[in-house]
Amino acid sequence: MKNLYAEDGSPVYPRQGPYFSDGQRRVDYVLTYQIQKPNSIRRQSSRFGDNNFIRRLWRSLNIRSRRAEAQPKEDPEIAAQDQRTDYHEDDKRFRREEFEENILETGLELEMDERVRVHAPWNVLCREAEFMKLKMPTKKNYEVKQGSNLVEKIRLFIHKVTAPLHPKVDPNRPQTVKFLSHPFSREKQHLYSFFYKYQPIGLIRKYFGEKVGLYFAWLGVYTQMLIPAAIVGVIVFLYGCATVDDNIPSMEICDPRHNITMCPLCDRACSYWKLVTACGTARASHLFDNPATVFFSIFMALWAVLFMEHWKRRQMRLNYIWDLTGFGEEEEREESEKAKVKLTCTDRLPAYLTTVVTMVFMILVTFAIVFGVILYRISIKAALHMSTYSDQSNIRATVKGTAAVINLVVIIILDEVYAAIARWLTALEVPKTDKSFEDRLIFKTFILKFANAFTPIVYLAFFRGRLVGRPGNYLYVVGSYRMEECAHAGCLMELCIQLCITMLGKQLIQNNLFEIGIPKLKKLLRRRKSDLDSKQEEELNRSLYRHEKDHILGPFVGLSPEYMEMIIQFGMVTLFVASFPLAPLFALLNNIIEIRLDAKKFVMELRRPIAAKAKDIGIWYNLLRGLSKVAVIVNAFVISFTSDFIPRLVYQYMFSVDGTMHGFVDHTLSYFNVSDFQPGTDPLQPMHLVVCPSVSRYKDYREPPWASTPYELSKEFWVVLAARLAFVVVFQNVVMLMSDFVDWLIPDIPKDISLQIHKEKILMVELFMKEEQGKRLAARENHNQDNCNSPSSANQSPPRPRSRPVSHGTSH
Repeated sequence: MKNLYAEDGSPVYPRQGPYFSDGQRRVDYVLTYQIQKPNSIRRQSSRFGDNNFIRRLWRSLNIRSRRAEAQPKEDPEIAAQDQRTDYHEDDKRFRREEFEENILETGLELEMDERVRVHAPWNVLCREAEFMKLKMPTKKNYEVKQGSNLVEKIRLFIHKVTAPLHPKVDPNRPQTVKFLSHPFSREKQHLYSFFYKYQPIGLIRKYFGEKVGLYFAWLGVYTQMLIPAAIVGVIVFLYGCATVDDNIPSMEICDPRHNITMCPLCDRACSYWKLVTACGTARASHLFDNPATVFFSIFMALWAVLFMEHWKRRQMRLNYIWDLTGFGEEEEREESEKAKVKLTCTDRLPAYLTTVVTMVFMILVTFAIVFGVILYRISIKAALHMSTYSDQSNIRATVKGTAAVINLVVIIILDEVYAAIARWLTALEVPKTDKSFEDRLIFKTFILKFANAFTPIVYLAFFRGRLVGRPGNYLYVVGSYRMEECAHAGCLMELCIQLCITMLGKQLIQNNLFEIGIPKLKKLLRRRKSDLDSKQEEELNRSLYRHEKDHILGPFVGLSPEYMEMIIQFGMVTLFVASFPLAPLFALLNNIIEIRLDAKKFVMELRRPIAAKAKDIGIWYNLLRGLSKVAVIVNAFVISFTSDFIPRLVYQYMFSVDGTMHGFVDHTLSYFNVSDFQPGTDPLQPMHLVVCPSVSRYKDYREPPWASTPYELSKEFWVVLAARLAFVVVFQNVVMLMSDFVDWLIPDIPKDISLQIHKEKILMVELFMKEEQGKRLAARENHNQDNCNSPSSANQSPPRPRSRPVSHGTSH
């Protein structure tokens, strides 16, 4: 809908929406104040709780005389207390009046009766637009020509194919004509919802502002990029399922003819066990630990780089469409001008020390909780072995599952605690600007939540099973607690279980259930505290203005929680993807729901935020880029040290007799003489064996007890270790090189956008030059006209005739 303009340039709005009493000036804002009720009324309605706003609105519908008759008499003490309350109310009233006077000084217009309505005149809007350097379209336009290179042709083809998925709104239609935009100046005014559909980013930006629009655009790009990652991850998982019966190591473990007796998994309570009982775990591990996972790790490293590059190009295109190409420098200059607090390093030192000490303490608390879960697993495993547990073969799975659930609950609780601590620490530092405050808060929150979410995963991936010792010389902590061992197929399966439960739990409980349940719970509590029946509530709802209904909604707390949950998810998708190839699929399914939940929450559950301009997503991009770099190193170590990929390659090409994997299981098992157990650590009940074994096996590369150096690390251990380290170095450098090549190959700015920006600058300069030339010609004509009409020019010779005579109108 276009605005009509009066002769003075001010807009004349259509008669729609709330207006001042004159019917001309439109209500742009409504001021609301929290008014404290007198004690007598507060005692009558104390059962309603804190829902003062709704009750005040409902009381305003009743007759004042009835309310006055219903008020009981007050005794002197209560009257004195009410007098003190009235004094505080007078103080608040004075502050409100001062606030309203300051509003009037800025040029805004107020109308006050029961509510304070605010109108922003046209000259005030022009002044603020000029201060904000708000870019406005000029009258000058030009035709936008589509690029002819291969990338643009592919983009146009994808746009045509996905046309049914785009909502039928103007921002998503191809633009063939673009108006030149220029920062607003009062001197230059004359220049001037379906599930399967894509997001209307342009409409989101218009309603919520660029900052919120960029969040939904980034979330859409991230979700879109998860589609190929999810497809490849499913293919890798299906490859593991298809080749599980052909996996020789798992076949050897499941073969009962081997009859290998293994060392006890704990002291005294645990007994010897047969390797064949680990058949199910070995077969399940192959689903995630197969040669395809190496390819998938390389693919995800390149995927992360492509995602970052795709977002940079998408962000640049949005900057161009939204006229934000020159906003960064202006934003930095305005932020520096807003910096009013002048504190020296000495003033800030106590706050910085408090921040460092507190954050280190919180991280140590996280480590302590993880260590407590480790002790839980050790003690529960021993207790289940000593008890009459019916299914002894499922003890390991029971302990894994319960421990992962405990870790999930702790992570969800500590996330809320760490968010509050991070905000408190940031406030202590007194940052200079709002942007600095936000960046510091985000960084602290990310460090604490990242450590909280990934510490149990890092322990399973890199530390469990490596600080154990050997039979007869185990490592003990906190007295008699023996450190945990990995299953025979490695810790990769346990890592996968932990990742699966943590990721699904955080997404279903923390991200989705909380976002749906908490607003509904708050609404239910508000209804419980109010004694209005359904009919009265419906009548109240019909009588409220739109701004009063919006005021009842929850406050907007910013985009940091939304970004944070996606950043943690991105870390789980990229950092340990070698152990969980289905992570991109779960992330994709979650994000499809997340986009719709966020949209519903922003539109229906929260108050509309103040529109804020932003050129990019800020510090979040740096965090994403850092995670994508760290993911290459982490996946290299997961493949090398957590999985059996490297030991299998070393055995097949160096120790195998026939060049196959036959004999690999026996090659990875060392021998132990049961007579070498430390006193009091041998099994009380040697299982159901007919004869107690004299020798048992354990997974390690050590010399047998009959060797010259019994139980020392064998040469096979050092060969495998060298191969692991070599793989880490090669994998990291090759993938980093490929990532940098992709980064260099894809330009940050699309070619058509860079050409259009350059063309706009040229056209804008030409437009200003023509304007200045016209001003000079007009000034020269006015000067000549003044000379002709002056008395001193009567004796002068007449001017030369012009090639294009100017006709002057005659006045009547």
